[in-house]
Amino acid sequence: MKNIPHSSRSRRKSILEEKIMKCIMAIATYSIILVFIYMILVISREGIPALSWEMISEIPGGGFYFGKEGGILNAIIGSVYLSVGGTFLSLLISIPVALYLNIHLLHYNRITAGIRYLLDILWGIPSILYGAFGFVLMIVFHLQASLLAGIITLALMITPIIIRAFDEALQGIPEGMLEACYAMGLTRRQIAFQVFIRQAMPGLITATLVGFGRAIGDAASVLFTTGYTDYIPKNLYDPTASLPLAIFFQLSSPIPEVRERAYAAAFILTIIILMISLLIRLCTSRLSKYQI
Repeated sequence: MKNIPHSSRSRRKSILEEKIMKCIMAIATYSIILVFIYMILVISREGIPALSWEMISEIPGGGFYFGKEGGILNAIIGSVYLSVGGTFLSLLISIPVALYLNIHLLHYNRITAGIRYLLDILWGIPSILYGAFGFVLMIVFHLQASLLAGIITLALMITPIIIRAFDEALQGIPEGMLEACYAMGLTRRQIAFQVFIRQAMPGLITATLVGFGRAIGDAASVLFTTGYTDYIPKNLYDPTASLPLAIFFQLSSPIPEVRERAYAAAFILTIIILMISLLIRLCTSRLSKYQI
């Protein structure tokens, strides 16, 4: 009988703690949503009035940085080149590494835990450090600021992200499936590329989306490596503009018309990421029906 009041107090305390935590989580969630909505509203309010077909379809003219003719087509094309190239190069590395962790090193728990820990550290490194590292590679290999240097730097930056995201998807595959594949006489290569990739394809697409979004929206990593130009690059060794750098340079201008164009560039970047996100979600929903 003496333990009843104590048990009752413990229950009341647990209920109170649960309500407090629920309240904190709700506040945090709705705060993030409100900040996101406010950010979109500010970009749309400032960017849409300055948006025009000329800005999307033309490269900068002679008086562009004084608020006159021209557009940011060079930055749009440059961002696409950089992000697509960096993501493609990263996938060539990330897919084999993630498959190796989940097939060849499946039962080596300490080794896989150590590799994943290192990848998590690389994921958290600021992008400016990747830019500095890419600049060092340029000096070592005698490269100039170019599209190629930017692609390599972005690939290095997003590779840990794609590996870990794809790795998490592969870990969701039941271990019994691997044993069943061995029982059927499949080789590890067949298991990796005919079974595991198919089962984890939605996760791979999501990982690609995360990496692509990080690549197309990053400015610090390409600040030292791609240079900046008003022209569309014709080969891998030409300097390249990008939307994040265009936004950065235009916001630094004292001319109001140029700063308005920076918000328009930010609006274009937001729309590109939104369209890619919708496309990836559509692909993910279609591919998920093929999973076991």
